[in-house]
Amino acid sequence: MEMVQSTVMVVDDDDANRVTLERILTRERYRVVHASSGREAMQHLRNDRVDVVLTDLKMPGMSGIDLLKAARMVDPDLEVLVMTAYGTVETAVEAMKEGAYDFVSKPLSRVELLSALRKALQKRELQLENRQLRERLAAVGEGEMIGRSEAMRTLLDEVEQVAPSDATVFLTGESGTGKSRLARLLHRMSRRRDARFVTLNCAAIPENLLESELFGYEKGAFTGAVARKAGRFDLAHGGSLFLDEVTEMTPGTQVRLLRVLQDGEYERVGGTETLRADVRVIAASNRDVELEVQQGRFREDLYYRLNVIPLSVPPLRERASDVTLLAQHFMVRFSNKNAKPLDGFTPEALDALARHRWPGNVRELENAIERAVVLVRGSRIGVPDLPRNLQEGTDRKRLSFDVGTPLKVVERRMIEETLRYCDGDKNLAASLMGITARTIYRREAEWGQDDA
Repeated sequence: MEMVQSTVMVVDDDDANRVTLERILTRERYRVVHASSGREAMQHLRNDRVDVVLTDLKMPGMSGIDLLKAARMVDPDLEVLVMTAYGTVETAVEAMKEGAYDFVSKPLSRVELLSALRKALQKRELQLENRQLRERLAAVGEGEMIGRSEAMRTLLDEVEQVAPSDATVFLTGESGTGKSRLARLLHRMSRRRDARFVTLNCAAIPENLLESELFGYEKGAFTGAVARKAGRFDLAHGGSLFLDEVTEMTPGTQVRLLRVLQDGEYERVGGTETLRADVRVIAASNRDVELEVQQGRFREDLYYRLNVIPLSVPPLRERASDVTLLAQHFMVRFSNKNAKPLDGFTPEALDALARHRWPGNVRELENAIERAVVLVRGSRIGVPDLPRNLQEGTDRKRLSFDVGTPLKVVERRMIEETLRYCDGDKNLAASLMGITARTIYRREAEWGQDDA
């Protein structure tokens, strides 16, 4: 594929200067167009693609500053370099205030000119890429998966094939990879799209309440049950039910879920009426489910019922080419949310994002960009606006313990430091440590009792 040459327009009323500049730029493989006046330059801009304008300031008729103002109205992303003679620096500064990228002094230095030109072109390319990304992401809704990597294209092809069916789908992948978003996409692309999409995070509900949340309960079923309550299967009737962290279910609840998947029937807690479930179930887990089955923590027959269509969501480190696209998406979302318009990222910030391993996957990236949008002072997010671990190029803080340190002390310190690293996000901290968020809640409750 042939690369498209960058186009530079030279504007100068001095014929000799134009010829000299054209010769220099052509040798550097730039496409060059030239104009002897501001009016001629504007005709080129309306009829031709130009990336950078290199213009003299002192010209009869339309001055360089007048041309700058008019050119930026035609193409807001156009970069303009101004040429200024000795003694007219004040005019060059005025041009910078009007939006010129930089100025070069006459007599021109070839090295200085080419350096300024390369930087101006880099800025234009970045602005055009940011604009294209914003346009592409403007229509991205809650039920979309963002990615153009090979791994994501393969996954989305599978989703397109699976979504129209009523088959149960089991999503696996590390925490923070976007399983809940993928479940919503499956629903949106299914024939049930006009009905409800209902979610239940099995790890976030206390064990003794999970069954009643799932199936509902009748009045008087237990102390505090003062009225009938619909369960998630009731609410999702005709639609889809997403069971996140399904491996956290108790054995008793697993049995009742298995019955629904086999027979399509269930009763509310404390009730005798048999209800029919017209629901498409989508389950997810960040655990090794086969290992959970082998160790007796998850029913094998239930696993086979759920695992009719297995889909694996790749971690962000395996789809590194999606990092920039995702970062741009989150920047647009959070800049709109905070009424803080931004132009994008500096090249150094994009490089730092690309080099990071993202152990917390898309959720960690989302948190990092939200923080950067809140803290950034300029129009673009730079390296200093990113979390410290990205600035330093290291993924995690290291902890050390003396030999013989009690295990309870090690565990508490590890959890507390990981929570601090994750800015209190228990789901992200749990995924980094290979435990569930419920475990962290339990430990915090135990520590509260110990400290009392």
